[in-house]
Amino acid sequence: MVAHGPLEARVQVRVLVGQPRQGREEYISVLIFSGTAHEDLAKRIASFVGQNVGAVKISRYPDGEIMVKIIENIRGQDVFIVQPISYPPNENLMELLIMIDAARRASAARITAVLPFYGYARQDRKDQPRVPITAKLIANLLVAAGTNRLLTMDLHAQQIQGFFDIPVDHLYAAPVMLKYLRTLNLPDMSIVSPDAGGSKMASAYADIMNCGLAFVAKQRKGPSEVEAMDVVGDVEGRNAILVDDISTTAGTLIAAASILKDRGAKSVRAAVTHTLITEEGMEKLRQSSIEELVTTDSVPKKEWKGCPIKVLSVAELLGEALIRIHNNQSVTSLFRIE
Repeated sequence: MVAHGPLEARVQVRVLVGQPRQGREEYISVLIFSGTAHEDLAKRIASFVGQNVGAVKISRYPDGEIMVKIIENIRGQDVFIVQPISYPPNENLMELLIMIDAARRASAARITAVLPFYGYARQDRKDQPRVPITAKLIANLLVAAGTNRLLTMDLHAQQIQGFFDIPVDHLYAAPVMLKYLRTLNLPDMSIVSPDAGGSKMASAYADIMNCGLAFVAKQRKGPSEVEAMDVVGDVEGRNAILVDDISTTAGTLIAAASILKDRGAKSVRAAVTHTLITEEGMEKLRQSSIEELVTTDSVPKKEWKGCPIKVLSVAELLGEALIRIHNNQSVTSLFRIE
């Protein structure tokens, strides 16, 4: 294990392995591995912890099947596997499951799946006949593969935590987002939820920022087409900040920004945790009234091609949570915003 400076005392600690037998304790170390979905973020997390990313070989058979081999000895170790279920979600999910299975069969003491972005979360309930609940399906697959604990951030729906019978540490990007938003020193700010589903997040932002709150009532025509309807709250002459957890086509944000401008908003910005915007979405964003979209590196960065996007890193947030999980410490303080 590689550790540096003051972090060494936090990483090289004595922890209980499973249920202690007759008072016996064992020393284990933390090992961080990464799939191919977001290696840059895994390296930044490992650097914060004071380690290097563990050696693992990931390749494909000629027919496309995934082959994984963990190079390092992980027997009795505390293993963290970093892999957002981002584009391409099917490939990244299968790669994650195979890595977890490999770690379990290599006798890791505990396996924590670190999912900065939990994919397939939009289908979290059966709101129509004959549709799946994919968020629950992913939970079942992760546990069946051998996951002992989940570390994730800004789930699309809070109730997804209840789909697991293993511990779930659910972080929020709000501390990182709000720290940046405060540096803008915008007067007359209003936090706006682009739809009813984001009202709780918007309310939390508004309370912390001690500013106005508004909501956009919308009607969705299809998976990629949204019609904004009305605004609840005063936005005239104010600097509006749209907050949301995920954006793929940017349709919701753009429609909301348009109606906010029509209602007299001085400026419109957006703060989105997970930005998976498509090429079509980027073109729409460039032509929209959104002055800046603030997001995180929970998923890999794209070539934004002139889009007004500011990317903030959540590596330190995830790294600190990883250290606390390993040391059996509380992660509650990570939710505090100063």
